[in-house]
Amino acid sequence: MAQSVGIKDVARAAGVSVGTVSNVINRPDTVADETRARVQSAIDRLGYVRSESARQLRAGRSRIMGLLVLDMGNPFFVDVARGAERAARAAGLGVMVCNSAQNAAEEADYLSLFAEQRVRGVLLTPADATGRNIESFRRHGIPFVLVDRVAEGATECSVSVDDVAGGALAVRHLVDAGHRSLAYVSGPPGLNQVRDRRTGALNALAEAGLGPDALRELPTERLDVAAGRDAGARLLGLAERPTAVFCANDLLALGVLQALYAAGVTVPDDLAIVGYDDIEFAAAAAVPLTSVRQPAVTMGALAAELLLEETEQGEGSRAHEHRRVVLQPELVVRRSSLAAR
Repeated sequence: MAQSVGIKDVARAAGVSVGTVSNVINRPDTVADETRARVQSAIDRLGYVRSESARQLRAGRSRIMGLLVLDMGNPFFVDVARGAERAARAAGLGVMVCNSAQNAAEEADYLSLFAEQRVRGVLLTPADATGRNIESFRRHGIPFVLVDRVAEGATECSVSVDDVAGGALAVRHLVDAGHRSLAYVSGPPGLNQVRDRRTGALNALAEAGLGPDALRELPTERLDVAAGRDAGARLLGLAERPTAVFCANDLLALGVLQALYAAGVTVPDDLAIVGYDDIEFAAAAAVPLTSVRQPAVTMGALAAELLLEETEQGEGSRAHEHRRVVLQPELVVRRSSLAAR
């Protein structure tokens, strides 16, 4: 295995001190032209690359922002990451993207990794419903911003979408289309997003004079297509099948759609479907999927900007104030919910 070239090797090859090499790398204008050229020649000849991590540890300033999401298999979080990366790159930073896979233990491991790496800050969509992972991470003093989750206190920023309003948009649309018996494929009940979308759905039913018994909930352990197929099978097995189903995200909705298609159930004539997130695959489904759109790229970018603002304290910026940014969802109507009743 080849040994890495260090700053002492460059100094020896150029016949200068280690301090002079450091000045050439970090403050080249302080070094005479001839000496700078000799050092640069040695750097090029030896293939020296400075240790960015060591420099950051000395300076106490990392150029890496951590991003920990629930599921990188979900295109929604890919879009969140895209927005965060765009804002980070504009500020000269990189983004370390990690996936908790909706698992609290994996979330804890990645938060520990971020602390070890002394990242500039973290963008976090929590997987741990107890909040213990966040409390443990808070002790490291590393700033973080919650993404797709409203901050409950005043100790951190958050960027989210009004999921109560989003759930209401979905179910109000189905009720207006004439549906009076609905199902909610809800995902893990410990997730705030899942609970808020259910609250919005119940609010829309109440507005229409319908009670909570008009909504049959089908919880799932995960928010993916496989869980949606399983929920679709359970839906088909109900003695009194609802005429419409609202899913907590589009991956669940696509799984339900697959299960219905395999059973010969026609969407939307036999059963209407509405998803949530409006991922790219929603419009490209065999039956284009009605969905509640979240501005995912904007969410990621705003979260990164809030984190950058907070971490720039002490560098001449104005004092940072923690803020809760709540974006509004939008219903995108497609064929999966358009059958006349």
